Amino acid sequence: MHDVAIIGAGAAGMMCAATAGQRGRRVLLIDHYDKVGEKIRISGGGRCNFTNLHATHEDFLSGDPGFCRPALERYKPRDFIGLVERHKIAWHEKTLGQLFCDRSSMQIIDMLKAECTKGRVEWWQPCSITDVRHDGHVFRLETSRSPVAARSLVIASGGLTVPKIGATAFAYKVAEQFGLGVVPPKPALVPLSFEPGFLEQFAELSGVSVEVVASCGGGRFCENLLFTHRGLSGPAILQISSYWQQAHSKERIRVNLLPDEDVHGWLSKQRRSRATLTTLLSQRMPRRVAQRWCAAHDLDVPLSQLGPEGIARAVDSLTSWKLQPSGTIGYNKAEVTLGGVDTRELSPDTMEARKVKGLHFIGEGVDVTGHLGGFNFQWAWSSARAAGASA
Repeated sequence: MHDVAIIGAGAAGMMCAATAGQRGRRVLLIDHYDKVGEKIRISGGGRCNFTNLHATHEDFLSGDPGFCRPALERYKPRDFIGLVERHKIAWHEKTLGQLFCDRSSMQIIDMLKAECTKGRVEWWQPCSITDVRHDGHVFRLETSRSPVAARSLVIASGGLTVPKIGATAFAYKVAEQFGLGVVPPKPALVPLSFEPGFLEQFAELSGVSVEVVASCGGGRFCENLLFTHRGLSGPAILQISSYWQQAHSKERIRVNLLPDEDVHGWLSKQRRSRATLTTLLSQRMPRRVAQRWCAAHDLDVPLSQLGPEGIARAVDSLTSWKLQPSGTIGYNKAEVTLGGVDTRELSPDTMEARKVKGLHFIGEGVDVTGHLGGFNFQWAWSSARAAGASA
């Protein structure tokens, strides 16, 4: 008999196992995939963007925006940094509070494994789960190794992101089996695809980036937009994709191509100019972008020919370019999964299901989705600590 069985040996699962084990709980950690912490390994270009200095509950999307606050306030970025430093892992800050290992993401994996060893965690990997039952007191698992009995069960199997490294819908199936609601999952922090008409106009810009402000719903991000052969990517688009998905893909995205410019004042001063709008915009953005954008909007003419109405139309289109994506390019290129186990079903303090005593859900499988830049790893650590301290 184990005190705690944890399914999923990723970031959240390992942190939860270490936390519970170091409390003196007898912990079994199970994962069906044959490699440890693959999502950690490939993150941050191989250096793992393991947290963000500025992470608060306001950096997350959820059906209940305040749900993640208790866990994040009890286990903050500085707490995880302290753990990293105790393991003598050198780190550095990039832009916007994003923290990375100096050397390799494998250092984070090795740190978590060492913490599990410290907690005397028993580890079965690879090991698949074929059945999960609860008799009112004990959880009973049928596995590819042998049956398991545990007083508490933590589901840390993640979302649907990057199926080629083992992602499955296991967390959602368990939740539904026990009568818990699931917010329909979607790819998030993901490049966006567009209809052929858009691609015909802009696909030749593939590889070109420009700093923009992208807005949709309650999201607004000032970062780079990257043109691709399939549509749009780059940090600004990855960020806003989550809000576009949350808006049920009905709301258009708005892009300001000149976020630091008084565009109306600038163009009005040039209203008598014989220079084309393309030539003028090339002073503020890559020439190829200016050319394709003006051609797509029938604005590749001298400014003197536009007149006040034409200038107003150009200003509106430049500062609020309205785009309707056709979809995303899917889970294989997504950073995280939007949606998941409904937070109304869980305690924000322990991550325990309100309807099923001893059943916990943590990490990406829960309807809590962070911004780009280390926020989702921080949710993994914080939610895992909350469950590990109570399971």
